[in-house]
Amino acid sequence: MYFEEIKGIGVLNKNANVVGKVEDIDFSLEDGVINGLVVSLKKNILSKDEVSVKFEDIAAIGDYVILKNDLPRPVKVESSDA
Repeated sequence: MYFEEIKGIGVLNKNANVVGKVEDIDFSLEDGVINGLVVSLKKNILSKDEVSVKFEDIAAIGDYVILKNDLPRPVKVESSDA
């Protein structure tokens, strides 16, 4: 599976509620191992929250990314668009 196939798909928590969408992939530059996915929780045009979900916390990837648990606490990310 390629990243282009995963980017933008919905992320469901353990209760099957949509909690965000896949924004990026987190991997190690040294050995290329995938650590997890970055999930975007869009708040408005100028700001969004992102959370990093560890690969072991993902139950399945298909039409949606299904998590084994709830999302971790979001980290505020300011948009670089000016």
